[in-house]
Amino acid sequence: MPQRTLRFRIRQDGIVEETVEGVEGKLCHQLTESLEEALGVVQQRKSTSEAFLESQKDLQPNSAEIH
Repeated sequence: MPQRTLRFRIRQDGIVEETVEGVEGKLCHQLTESLEEALGVVQQRKSTSEAFLESQKDLQPNSAEIH
């Protein structure tokens, strides 16, 4: 499994910048959603090239079974 890294930079004006590395596809937003809600309002979001890749989890069919 590739290394996943969350980096936070707190600027002097109080703005928090968050960088996510090693996460592909929709998982990035799912991973950081609760952190962003706790920190406040998201003013801007820039997606990296990794965000546009489909993760292996996104490609796998749902394996849930109902009996």
